[in-house]
Amino acid sequence: MIEELKIYQKLQDMLHYAEDCCLNQFPKHQRYVLAARIRDNIDLLLELCITANKRYYKKTTMQDMDIQLELLRARVRLAYQLRLIPDRKYENWSKMLDEIGRMIGGWIRSLNTPKHQ
Repeated sequence: MIEELKIYQKLQDMLHYAEDCCLNQFPKHQRYVLAARIRDNIDLLLELCITANKRYYKKTTMQDMDIQLELLRARVRLAYQLRLIPDRKYENWSKMLDEIGRMIGGWIRSLNTPKHQ
């Protein structure tokens, strides 16, 4: 059932991209600090996605997802500013974050609109 969610697949893809292309290339002193926090953010986003999918009342969980996404954006931006991520990888990662953000926003908007019966 969770596999049917497109946002879940996008989060999985972003996790693989982060691990394969970006985080493992951080210098050792940043790999255990900033990279670990970025991993934690992505893991928490995945966890919140699964939780929101299972809950009847999703609004609070979706707001938590939105907050975690903003924290992740800030950390990725910091990594870029510290020159830990090259321009091209930052551009790709930002596109992924924007797409996920639009999906979360759409999900939240769908929760705020009343159901027509």
